[in-house]
Amino acid sequence: MRPILQVALDFIDLNRAVKLAKETVAGGCDWLEVGTPLIKSEGLGSIRQFRQLFPKITIVADMKIMDAGRTEVEIAAKSGADIVTVLGHASNETIKECVNAAKNYGAKIMVDLIEVDNYIERAKEVESFGVDYIGLHIPIDEQMTGKISFDKLKKVTKTVKIPVAIAGGINSETAVDAVNSGASIIIVGGAITKSVDAKKSTQQIKNSIIKKLKVKTELYRRVTENNVKEILLKVSTANLSDALHRGLPLKGLIPIINNKKMVGQAVTVRTYPGDWAKPVEAIDVAKKGDVIVIDAGGVPPAVWGELATNSANQKKLAGVVINGAVRDVREIRKLSFPVFAKLITPQAGEPKGFGEINVPIVIEGIRIFAGDWIVGDDDGVIVIPQKNITEITNRAMDVLEKENRIRGEILKNKTTLGNVTELLKWEKK
Repeated sequence: MRPILQVALDFIDLNRAVKLAKETVAGGCDWLEVGTPLIKSEGLGSIRQFRQLFPKITIVADMKIMDAGRTEVEIAAKSGADIVTVLGHASNETIKECVNAAKNYGAKIMVDLIEVDNYIERAKEVESFGVDYIGLHIPIDEQMTGKISFDKLKKVTKTVKIPVAIAGGINSETAVDAVNSGASIIIVGGAITKSVDAKKSTQQIKNSIIKKLKVKTELYRRVTENNVKEILLKVSTANLSDALHRGLPLKGLIPIINNKKMVGQAVTVRTYPGDWAKPVEAIDVAKKGDVIVIDAGGVPPAVWGELATNSANQKKLAGVVINGAVRDVREIRKLSFPVFAKLITPQAGEPKGFGEINVPIVIEGIRIFAGDWIVGDDDGVIVIPQKNITEITNRAMDVLEKENRIRGEILKNKTTLGNVTELLKWEKK
């Protein structure tokens, strides 16, 4: 079969989903998926409205059925769904009931093998039950770890004869890889639904899967630990705070230079107030691109100034964070070196040599280890634990992408954030 482009509408507000659907249909999508969050949020009425608005488009109801297969397929099909999904983890009896109910109501069944370990055996088994499609799904939370692969897809498409769908982190660059790996149905979510121009994005991806041409994109890509820095340079500390579930910044630290981004791994320094020996020694310890993070107790005298900044520039460090005082601000600004500090003072301390380098430190209740990632901008400084860097970086990019779409809706419709997000509907009662 010719590759099909299915757009997953994983919204929680029906009005936003409808607007996006109109754009993507205009762009040439083949199937519209009423996503699980939308069904849970708005109910089966969302399927009915899509059926009414798009009578010629195939509607997929992502019900993720786990039990009561006959009933759930019936209500989805009666609401207007052409295809209904059931989880591969459901019992054999549930899947068989879904198949029988779908035949009775003129619908088809797709089995989603999300998190099924023995996916090859399960794919063959459910195919024998008479299901119409197999769905392979890289979960969103797994995508955030950078684990996006089509290896399972290649194995399953060689095993079954029915069409196989693939979902999870697909964009205009990877859609071709999905087709070449055997997918008949390419399910795209964020690369279209978070786009400012969904029509154009749909056209690009549709063209890429038909002509098998990759279209380069700067967004909607998930990185691994090896290339997180390129994304951290794009996202803001506000995006990162959201990704960290409203994570706290290093309280009270101010940027000495505005409009200057800082990204790098931490070289930690614990020193006594005013003792600038270890901060200066840390410059020699640090590698290109590192950020020196100094805990000087949050009090003066200064443990950093213009000469240290010149030295850090020579080593091509990314910046310095000081829980304490800095001086020579005018000269530092001329050097355009990112410095974040709690205090500014003309008074310097003395090099006594107390303290340690690359030991765990705690600043305003936040524990920082050597190697943790430090990001600073005009909003403040965020610390990302090294063990979570890939996930948090990808989640921050997801936040940025979603905000791009919302911003576009505000400007295009000349409306407000409250109207776009239907804020009143979500207030606690």
